[in-house]
Amino acid sequence: MAEIVFEAEPHPDTRAAILDGLLAYNAAKTEGRFGAPRTIALALKDPETGASVGGLTARVSYSRMFVELLFIPEHLRGKGLGEKLMAEAEKVAKDLGCIGIWLDTFSFQAPGFYKKIGYQEFGAISDYPPGFSRHFFHKPLS
Repeated sequence: MAEIVFEAEPHPDTRAAILDGLLAYNAAKTEGRFGAPRTIALALKDPETGASVGGLTARVSYSRMFVELLFIPEHLRGKGLGEKLMAEAEKVAKDLGCIGIWLDTFSFQAPGFYKKIGYQEFGAISDYPPGFSRHFFHKPLS
């Protein structure tokens, strides 16, 4: 029998044991048809300093791209960068053989934006965080 031990911050060996075991299990169940998950980024760079100021990160696995994080600094909002980032993410996803993109967003973030650019809501969690909701979107890529 194994004992359960709480780690407030996962030890790297713990994370590796969980991730490696899960990836091996998933590869066996999917008969190795999909490559290992990978993470990509589309960075927004300051043209003067070259520093990253925002952008998006996404994980590609099992024929879909999951947009993990998307951030555009306040001073750059309203200039079409969100649409450009998502269009580029869709292009990258297609180039990597994905058939769809999914993501989640809070009600105080951008559910209307994702609907506007063709994403369909497939679920929501009410009162998460309290007083708000979390929305899940998907867009098939053809």
